[in-house]
Amino acid sequence: MADFARSAHPGVQEQLDRLSMVSPAGDRLGLERISATLDRLGRPQDRLPPVFHIAGTNGKGSTVAFLRAALEASGHAVHAFTSPHLVRFNERIRVAGRLIDDETLAGLLTEVLDAGSGIEPSFFEVATAAALLAFARAPADACILEVGLGGRLDATNVIERPLVTAIANLALDHQQFLGASLTDIAAEKAAIAKVDVPLVTQLYPPAISSRIARAAEAVGAPWLPRGSTWDAIVRQGNLRYRDELGELHLPLPLLPGRHQAMNAALAVAMLRHQDKLHVPDSALGAAMGWADWPARLQHLAPGPLVGDRDVWLDGGHNPSAARQVAIWFKHAFADGEPLHLIFASLATKDPAGMLEPFKDLAAHLHAVPIPDHSCFSPHDLCEIAAELGFAATPHEDVEDALVAIPADARVLIFGSLYLAGNVLAANDQVPD
Repeated sequence: MADFARSAHPGVQEQLDRLSMVSPAGDRLGLERISATLDRLGRPQDRLPPVFHIAGTNGKGSTVAFLRAALEASGHAVHAFTSPHLVRFNERIRVAGRLIDDETLAGLLTEVLDAGSGIEPSFFEVATAAALLAFARAPADACILEVGLGGRLDATNVIERPLVTAIANLALDHQQFLGASLTDIAAEKAAIAKVDVPLVTQLYPPAISSRIARAAEAVGAPWLPRGSTWDAIVRQGNLRYRDELGELHLPLPLLPGRHQAMNAALAVAMLRHQDKLHVPDSALGAAMGWADWPARLQHLAPGPLVGDRDVWLDGGHNPSAARQVAIWFKHAFADGEPLHLIFASLATKDPAGMLEPFKDLAAHLHAVPIPDHSCFSPHDLCEIAAELGFAATPHEDVEDALVAIPADARVLIFGSLYLAGNVLAANDQVPD
């Protein structure tokens, strides 16, 4: 039941309850169910504005945020489908710039579940179909789709003719679905490539690059990796981007971390390698400050959960994300003040791999569960942490952990987007 949601709106909750009863639990890949459901709905995927389709292990949601910010700064109306949600299901579906309202969402979920009778689409397939139906019915200039899991068999891969496709950072995650190696994972994600549609990617090691190149060549997609027709570096407080159209000196994103600068660069490359939508350089610069993506190195505002404490929140849930977060903390805070890490991990993840980058950074680890999800127990996490050399304490929840931490300490809550959603809700910071 990892993805199922709650809503304060009775109509939405009625359909979410219905979905939880008819949809098998857990992730299921394959295009048969989503295709059959969409056929019954009149193939809304054929009536979308130009589509930007983005896969990746880490960074694809942030890339969506930069794309949307740049397009909206250009005056374009933008649809966006992202996952998972943090607090409200509505966060997944943004129609022409606004989160979908409850009444519309309830009606769409009803339609999709009615159409899916006998097909048994998964939770994510129902969410995807509802988003595509919403997007087909509302005017907009562009549509951004974030892949949920993998790419080849992900429900979003029903789009036959996107404007641009892209792959963000790659890392080991969801191996039970995507394969045990990075080359296997790369092949799954590269399968969003389409004939004559640019596939814009980050820079990867040779074996991974070779696998993506083969996938692009097999379908006739121009492959545009960073370091080839385009490149980007962070230098002297700027993001320096260059391609065949010229060079740009952009401000660094307000979203913290060098990894966010590279996510922004990927979005810029996607926009500069299409010719359907005009995006001036000024809009690219504005996007660096406009883009917002909650639970990614987010400094929490004062609220009922954290009070006025110095608390940071990141939903990273694999070792690659942990490395990026730890690197940022080491560079951002050289004051030597100890960091207290409140940590949780789903049962399918690698907690030791996520904790390793914090060995010389965290003064104490506070282990918590993830409510309503299959996760490592706080006691098991403490045993894993102790083997790595951490001082660790189990807690019932985040609130209990915060009580045990000195009021003037710096705190990072990390390890799960689901936990991050609970924290934002408890602190009255519902994403909008």
